[in-house]
Amino acid sequence: MPVALLPDRALVTVTGPDATTLLQGVLTCNVETLRPGEARLGALLTPQGKILFDFLVSRIPDGFRFDVLADRAADLAKRLTLYRLRAQATIAADPTVAVAAAWAGATPPAAEAVADSRAADLGARLYAAAGAFSAEAAEADYHAHRIALGVPEGGRDFAFGDAFPHEALMDQLGGVDFRKGCYVGQEVVSRMQHRGTARTRILAAAYPDAAPAPGTEITAGGKVLGTTGSAAGNRGLATIRLDRLGDALASGETPLAGDRPVTLTRPACATFPMPDVAASAAG
Repeated sequence: MPVALLPDRALVTVTGPDATTLLQGVLTCNVETLRPGEARLGALLTPQGKILFDFLVSRIPDGFRFDVLADRAADLAKRLTLYRLRAQATIAADPTVAVAAAWAGATPPAAEAVADSRAADLGARLYAAAGAFSAEAAEADYHAHRIALGVPEGGRDFAFGDAFPHEALMDQLGGVDFRKGCYVGQEVVSRMQHRGTARTRILAAAYPDAAPAPGTEITAGGKVLGTTGSAAGNRGLATIRLDRLGDALASGETPLAGDRPVTLTRPACATFPMPDVAASAAG
């Protein structure tokens, strides 16, 4: 049973009688349908629909817990406080609890485990007092597991304030509820969903040897298709313009990450349409 501590993650809690109403009106995900024991992907967006924060949200007895990048936790708490207005809700960082991930097996009895709902095989998030159990795997092992499943994370695979939820696969990973009603940035996200205008997506990337550094340009025929994201070994993730990829493949061009050939495929967790090479060639 691999268990890895995630020291780059931290917790923010939102508690009180108005916590559900407050969060339902600002987050991309649906907190009303959030099941006990589930960690659900969600985001807080700009009014223009771009991701400011991504996180996993789960229930606690008196409210909700946000599992977020540690260096973004204080800013998330501050941003949520701006939206609180007169709501009876308390928003605070919780430095007393450590975050870990477990996959392919049971979890330590000393920790609370909640299922990570982004992908079936991703495993569980663990929350426990610091030092409550020993990790059997490194943080890098967890990210290799995540990357193999094609699951992106903010700050590693896309820049905050720059990517739309569709581009970060949030629509594929259960991070956006298209039926719950208004939230910050909802109009833009809904329009992209109904018009099918998401031209940029995060794809799985495979290399013949070690992956290049994150941020490396991916090109084909002299045109930029996108950039590389996080990687482990010869596998990684990449942000790609699908229309440009389709044109390149139709022209017989090989995508290159720097000077390395790269094979780009749809992640196993996703169902969005990939470029139709035959249609591109005909056009």
